[in-house]
Amino acid sequence: MKNSYSRRSFLKSAAMLTASMPAIIPASALGRTNTPPGDRIVLGHIGVGNRGSALLRSFLQVDDQQSVAVCDPYANKRKAQAAQVDKFYAEKLGRPDYKACAAYGDFRELLARDDIDAVVIATPDHWHVPIAIEAVKAGKDVYVEKPLGVSIRENQAMRRAVRQNGRIFQYGTQQRSWRQFRFAVELVRNGYIGTLHTIHAWCPDISSQEQAFNEPIVGSQQPIDIPAGFDYDLWLGPAPWSPYTADRCTSFGSYHHYDNSLGFIAGWGAHPLDIAQWGNNTDDTAPIFYEGKGEINKGLYESVRWWDFRCTYQNGVKMRLMSEAIGRQVFSELHPETHSHGTTFIGDEGWVSVNRASILAGPMSLLDVRLGPREEHLRERNNHYAHFVECVRTRLDSISPVNTAVQSDIISHLCDISIRVGRPIRWDPQQEEIIGDAEATRRMTRSLRSPWRLS
Repeated sequence: MKNSYSRRSFLKSAAMLTASMPAIIPASALGRTNTPPGDRIVLGHIGVGNRGSALLRSFLQVDDQQSVAVCDPYANKRKAQAAQVDKFYAEKLGRPDYKACAAYGDFRELLARDDIDAVVIATPDHWHVPIAIEAVKAGKDVYVEKPLGVSIRENQAMRRAVRQNGRIFQYGTQQRSWRQFRFAVELVRNGYIGTLHTIHAWCPDISSQEQAFNEPIVGSQQPIDIPAGFDYDLWLGPAPWSPYTADRCTSFGSYHHYDNSLGFIAGWGAHPLDIAQWGNNTDDTAPIFYEGKGEINKGLYESVRWWDFRCTYQNGVKMRLMSEAIGRQVFSELHPETHSHGTTFIGDEGWVSVNRASILAGPMSLLDVRLGPREEHLRERNNHYAHFVECVRTRLDSISPVNTAVQSDIISHLCDISIRVGRPIRWDPQQEEIIGDAEATRRMTRSLRSPWRLS
């Protein structure tokens, strides 16, 4: 991604910002006087709203990292989170005068710092890939919150950039670091349910959110003044220009306005789809056929309202991807205990279903299985955030590397495209192209608002 402001010009101006935001934080300010150089990973956080601030709190608990910078186009958010970081380290280090967390309004200022090893990206969805590409080009490793990009071409560009620049990538699919998800997948891949033939994956949608709020969710389209201290133009970035409204930049606005995301079919779907891919041992591919139905929401939030898709893998496994109400109904046929999201694997000798609240199986005795030493044991990590820091240090691939993100995200994109063109989609997983449908193929790309573009 490039704009008319050259990197050389930016680096020159960034170096002149202010003495209160030093380009290099002294080791003593990091509490590193007794720590060997290079042992502590230095992080920056780009996007510190609801999800970004939660991630920041999680990373602060990782002992061998130091968060030194936050970035957000909302002045109040970045200042508040920088103050929280300083407070955390002041208490941890016994240093009441600790003031070392810089607050930036523009992510390029943060990326220009040579002392930052890696960045955590938790912006609205439309910024995930453009910022992550710039980060890896700047020599940073990246933790990218799900979903990945707003187009399949963006996702492919992200993968190229990670590989070409030799960077560590970790996707924010933290369920891979939860024991019950790992155990469910191990049961499937070791044949304890027999031959896998069907997967069910489901998650929340707009209609399920309306039930919680007991009112239609459409979003205001009435333009109002942009709040003071908010860089709305930078928040939009590569997305098409649209008027600022009361709901435009809220969580629902960034999750469900189609300029900024695909909605929950991707934003929530990333979790059960990631586990489906893991259990089917298809992290490096995606289904070849997509057929189903769905409805586009009205008003500001014009992402997919609900969906019900049947996807076929090259290995013959069938997957049904559903929104919450449909998924609850389908799962209740196996077990009365349901959840708002989850993944179920069905074989010819049994089934196992997993979500964040529980793991269930038929027969239930499957949950007492203890894997033998010669069976497949998946990589065991129990803290997704500490694992990312570990990978930055060791240079080993993460448990959620870039291609797993690309492939699971492709499923959401192709279902969304199928709904919008009104017909099934055939996918070539080797060429990563839609087969025989020019209109659907055009939807694999989104243009970026000038002056932004993907490199």
